[in-house]
This record gives sequence, structure tokens and C-alpha cells, in this order.
Amino acid sequence: MKKIYEGKTKDVYSLDNGNVMLKFKDDCTGKDGVFDPGENAVGLTIEGIGKANLQTSVLYFELLKKAGVKTHYVSADVENATMEVLPGKVFGHGLEVICRLVATGSFIRRYGEYIEDGTPLEGGYVECTFKNDAKGDPLVTGEGLAALGVMSLEMFESMKEQTLKITKIVADDLKSIGLDLWDIKFEFGYNDGEVILIDEIASGNMRVYKDGKIVDPVELTKLILNR
Repeated sequence: MKKIYEGKTKDVYSLDNGNVMLKFKDDCTGKDGVFDPGENAVGLTIEGIGKANLQTSVLYFELLKKAGVKTHYVSADVENATMEVLPGKVFGHGLEVICRLVATGSFIRRYGEYIEDGTPLEGGYVECTFKNDAKGDPLVTGEGLAALGVMSLEMFESMKEQTLKITKIVADDLKSIGLDLWDIKFEFGYNDGEVILIDEIASGNMRVYKDGKIVDPVELTKLILNR
């Protein structure tokens, strides 16, 4: 296998069959040793979180498949913390899509003078950031993406529609086991001209609360998988 990309929480390898393999790591985004899916740098390492994130991703990719949502997921080897996926070309140099159901984290750091932490965002609020650590993952609008030639407005609308649909599926599943999804982060790419969900749907990429307290990613995975 040939390593083609080294990310914060996983490495990417090319496979002989034309697909791609993701190798999940035990690193999490955060700051000063505290987990935060909104941060743009690795802040801590949690033993076993890579495998846990993979297990969670497999569960939700299978759930999306049943709901008729196309993703890049092909198969997984949980024991070795790897997932085989369809090749998907990223937008630009990498784009992250965040769906916020409740105002918190970096949203409050930016807009706290207008809204209180913990305020519900009815219907969900979708925002995009470029993956660029040096510039702090700058925000970009759909019009901006089109003007920069990263994607068409039609592609953006498809991505936004899919983001809201996928978020609702995940949120409804979490609600069924007494958990509240506050926000979640996705990545999209395109395969044969079609916008599809890529990367993962893992506990390390979502902010979830139980009884008013945030659930750490390891505990969250246990709650999701051991129901």
C-alpha cells in the first residue's frame, strides 16, 4: 500500500483495486488536553479511540445505506482499525462541513454577542470551513466556493441537503438512546461527478450531551455500540 495522505486522526492509503484504505488513529482534535471537535489541531490521544471511531462509523454508514444515502463506505476491518472506501476527490484542498443543532463551541466564540451558549438552532445550521491549520480553518460560503471554482452552487446545495438529512438520521438515532446531538462534522467529496459523504461518522467528530453534560468520545462510543 502507498500512503497518500497523513491526517490528524487517520492516514490514507491507495489500494491495488483502485479503492482507498483509511487507517484510524488514536488522536483527537482539541486544545490543552481537552477534546473539542471544533478545534483544528490534535489536542490529545485516547487509547482505543481509533478503533472506536471506526465501529461508530460502520454503524452509521450502514444506517445511511438503509436510508438510501450514498457514501464512500465499502467495508471495514475493525480489529486493524481500517476501512475500505471508494475513491472520492476532495473539494479544493479539503473542506469540512459542520451541522449545528445547538449554538456552542467555536460558533459562540464567533457570535456570542448575538446568541447564548446552548441555544437551539432550529432546523440545523450548516457551515463550511477550508481545511487549513495555518489559517485556522477559515469559514467559506456556498457563493464563495463557487466563486473560487471549488464547487458549483448546485453541488453546494446537494451537499447541504445531504448534511441536514444525515444529521437528522444520526440525531434521531442518538435521541433513541437518551443522547442529544449538538453538532457534528462531515467531509464530502465527489465520485463520478456525484457529491457523496466521505471520511467518517465518528464520536470524535460530534458533540453530544447526556443529562446536560457533554459525553467524551470513548464513553459516547460505548453508549452508541452497547445499547
